[in-house]
Amino acid sequence: MSDEKPKAFDPYDPEVNARSNRAILVGLQRQEDTTEEAQALLNELHELVSNLGVEIRDAVIAKIREESPRHLVGSGKMEEIVALAKSKECGLIIFDDALTPAQQRNWEKDSGGLKAIDRQEIILDIFVTRAKTKEAVLQVELAKLQQQLPRLKRLWSHLDRQRGGGAMQRDAGETQMEMDQRKIRDKIAKVRRDLAAVVAQRATQRKQRHRIPLPTFSIVGYTNAGKSSLLNRLTGAEVLAEDKLFATLDPTTRRLKLPSGRALLLTDTVGFVRRLPHQLVEAFKATLEEAVQADFLIHVVDLSSPERVKHAQTTLNVLMDIGAGDRPIITLLNKADLVDEATRAEAVATHPGAIIISTITGEGLPRLLQTLEDCASENDLKLNLFIPHAEYSQLSKLYASASILSAKADEIGTRIVAVVPERLQSTFLPWAVKK
Repeated sequence: MSDEKPKAFDPYDPEVNARSNRAILVGLQRQEDTTEEAQALLNELHELVSNLGVEIRDAVIAKIREESPRHLVGSGKMEEIVALAKSKECGLIIFDDALTPAQQRNWEKDSGGLKAIDRQEIILDIFVTRAKTKEAVLQVELAKLQQQLPRLKRLWSHLDRQRGGGAMQRDAGETQMEMDQRKIRDKIAKVRRDLAAVVAQRATQRKQRHRIPLPTFSIVGYTNAGKSSLLNRLTGAEVLAEDKLFATLDPTTRRLKLPSGRALLLTDTVGFVRRLPHQLVEAFKATLEEAVQADFLIHVVDLSSPERVKHAQTTLNVLMDIGAGDRPIITLLNKADLVDEATRAEAVATHPGAIIISTITGEGLPRLLQTLEDCASENDLKLNLFIPHAEYSQLSKLYASASILSAKADEIGTRIVAVVPERLQSTFLPWAVKK
């Protein structure tokens, strides 16, 4: 027998680090799911994981009749997955479903040290890497802390001991875990206070925008549908627009001048995704308030995606969740340059009234601009006004927010014919005169 001792576990060992960045993906197909649906979700998980730079060695779909409380899948399938992960020299098993804290502990214990994480943790990690503004950073930090709190126990499982003696006796691991839980709760409270201050500041900024009474439009949709590309194309903004999920998280508002001369405010918002972690929906409500507060929503759908119907429904469901389900919606079928005529015809039948566009070729954008014009002007009023020179500030406001059809100045004031937005009508009616 060899006297050579087994090599001790070393977290700094290059091979250990390499395995920790290699993964197999596991999708679930329940009885009510089709094979196509399960595969589509697994493909989306593949793209999500790839965004984090993790090397994906293999992917499998596990068919289950009922969920196992211990491993989510049955013991036989669990053993198959572990064997596959080890044969591929992977240190990660990533599930396209939510794992409870107990299930994560069970997987890591019963698999011999493989790390098990779920779709929600992947999305949170992506948001951590993409958040840029103070508000987004705080929102992501809050969601991450809320996700970590019930999972602390697995970090201290190496200190678990058999209890003995009285009920008040505690072991070292439990004591340290409780201390860490208290620290996380304290940090959650602080992040919430900081976030409340940032949200209040955003509300102030929103009020300032509303003082310039322009109609507001928020761009919403499934992630990677082309929302940022649309904002860039229409307004000349320079928002990051890449072909990947969650390329941008922070809302961006730009002023758009329509061909008629009318102006409106256009806001790009964070994209939605199926199975979005609940704590992220809660944490990002402040950001998504841009959609709640908008006069109109522009719903961008990726026409080239075979999952476009489900993606569209996911967006509508999230809008309902955040209280924006009653907003008027303009539906755009984007990426028309990537599909054939049959796909176009089928999509128009599925989404009646939608506008087919391409932010690459410009197809459909003139029709979109006319639609924006119609929406923004539906409650406009044509007024004949006389503004005395002493009320020059009113004249400036009128030029900034209304469509001026004609203007003629004389010695005592300016006579103007203008199309006045609904929000400004009460301000200028006192200056109205008969023609």
